[in-house]
Amino acid sequence: MGEVEFDAVPERIVVLDSPALDALVALGITPVGAPEVRAGQGFPAYLADELDGTETVGNISEPDIDAIANLAPDLIIGSKVRHEAIYDELSAIAPTVFAKDSGTNWTEQAELTAAAVDQSAEMDGLLAQVSERAAEVGEAVKATGKTASIVRFRTDNFRLYGPGTFSGSILADMGFDLGERDWNEYSMMELSPELYEQIDGDIVFYTTPGGDPSATSYATISTLWGGLPGVASGNAFGVDDDTWMVGIGVIGANLILDDIEDQLS
Repeated sequence: MGEVEFDAVPERIVVLDSPALDALVALGITPVGAPEVRAGQGFPAYLADELDGTETVGNISEPDIDAIANLAPDLIIGSKVRHEAIYDELSAIAPTVFAKDSGTNWTEQAELTAAAVDQSAEMDGLLAQVSERAAEVGEAVKATGKTASIVRFRTDNFRLYGPGTFSGSILADMGFDLGERDWNEYSMMELSPELYEQIDGDIVFYTTPGGDPSATSYATISTLWGGLPGVASGNAFGVDDDTWMVGIGVIGANLILDDIEDQLS
């Protein structure tokens, strides 16, 4: 979609996806506009306190073009996988930068966002700190040699997350083995509830989007999975969906490491 050049560092930034949002906040920058996680659910909970004054511009899957235009941004950051169809509308408002992906290759998305605001060196330092801390926490919890399952319970099915996803890459960097599976192009598997035995890690981390487990496949699977390794050993942990699945960035990564330290130390 071409290159974007700036005469000055952008100051009025609208972001349309959560990786860019986490990256900006990590760099000490408050965007003028950002999307809700889902319609009516607000910003990711773990970032909300840092977003006073940030206006809502629709949600991640359906940005509000008029709301974006009304903010008169000098930069818009989104992702090709989510927002390619509205690129022309966005670029007519302000210079627009798209990451290729959303949940995969998260470090590249962080680097792209940082480059757009002339803070590449700062982001390189933050990413290095995450990598170092992942190795340290992995050693502390003896991750090497253990398998892990990352599960997101959805309305009618569940997903397993592989080493190419955001949360999966953090666990892989720690030394956990997420298994050899037929991961799709997004490093995930989408499975029906009767395949719950695929949740076979020594340790299980699971989320329920929207915060209501009874509205997801967890309600069914949790009555069946008692004999699975991670559950039977008391190593199945509910974790925050905004942090593990939505946030996607250095702040979210450190919160994942906090969770694992608390649960496994």
